[in-house]
This record gives sequence, structure tokens and C-alpha cells, in this order.
Amino acid sequence: MTVLLQRRSAGHGRRYGSVASNWRDATKGRAKGVDWAGLIGDVAVRGDRGAYRKLFEFFAPRIKGYLMRTGSGAAEAEEIAQEAMIALWRKADRFDPATSGAAAWIFTIARNLSIDASRRGRRAERLLQEIEAEYQPELAESAEAAFGRDQEAARIDAAVRQLPPQQSEIIRLSFLEERPHAEIAALLGLPLGTVKSRVRLAMNRLRELLDE
Repeated sequence: MTVLLQRRSAGHGRRYGSVASNWRDATKGRAKGVDWAGLIGDVAVRGDRGAYRKLFEFFAPRIKGYLMRTGSGAAEAEEIAQEAMIALWRKADRFDPATSGAAAWIFTIARNLSIDASRRGRRAERLLQEIEAEYQPELAESAEAAFGRDQEAARIDAAVRQLPPQQSEIIRLSFLEERPHAEIAALLGLPLGTVKSRVRLAMNRLRELLDE
């Protein structure tokens, strides 16, 4: 099996612990006798939707529950669980039962997705703070400070205008109009997950432009 991501820092190790031991706890005494490795093989070889459904129904809620116990919010945990199961469908042919148990392999996917989401969240939060700071009114400021603020605001505005239309629209709705993601999804007629993905992509690109 090609491990999706290598083990991260000791901090991540302390939070998540052993993949195998965590999933032994999560699946202990449940669905005994089910050949999970065989079901993954059916997905890989035949695209077996019935096998995939069994995997999804068993593992998705357990991934969500584990992530919530380790500090993720319900919405984030559910999104990561769904992403993990989508990854299982796409990468089932990479699973090697001789190297890892099915549960440990699935949990590794979810764990790495959670780590990535946490890192993206930290980057997005820093960018959001910087953007909000640019629009915070000051009680009193010198002409020099006002000029510098205006220049920086113009710089951000210019960067936003360099984004693709979909991304600039997301930035405008999310940060300038301060609309929640659910409202943006309803307004644009998009799935909530798509809106969140576009926000992340737009913020990453905006950060790159501002750094330049």
C-alpha cells in the first residue's frame, strides 16, 4: 500500500495516537466477521457500489465520532468523514491487505485529511485576521497612516480583482459582505462543501497574490 501521508509531528501523534489501536477501539465488538478488506477489493476491482455502501455505512459515522472526540466540530468532522470515504472509492486499488488492515488504512486516510484541514484552517484564519484588520476603523489617525491604510486597501482590492470570477465572488460574499457559508451556498445554488472548497482556494490564491 502506498501510505497517503507519512506520520506527522509528535504533536499529531499525541492527539491521534496509534492508527491501529484507535480503530481497534472504534470497531471493537461490532460487525464481527465482515471481510472489510474483501469489500475494498470489490470496490477496487469492480466498482461494487453495494460493497462501498457497506463500508460507508459502517465507517463514516465512526470517523465522524472519533474526530469529534478529538476536538473537531460536528460539521467539520462530517465533511472530513465524507471526504475520507470518497478517497476510499477513488483509491481502493491502492489498498494492500498484506501491509495494513482495512480499518487502519481507512482511518489513516481520515487522520491525514483532518491534519490537512487543520493546517488550512490556521492559514485561513491568519488571512482572515489580516483582511479584517485592514477594514477596522481607527478612532484617529495621521494623514500618513491614512495614506498607508488606503494604499494597503487598494492593494487588497487589486489582488481580489486578479482572482478568477468565481473566487472573487466568494471572497466578496464571505469576507466583505460577511455572509455565512450556508447562505452563500443557497445564494449561488451550490453544495455547502463546494462553497467551502472555493473559499479555501480563493484565500490561498489571495494570500499568494498579497505575498507577491
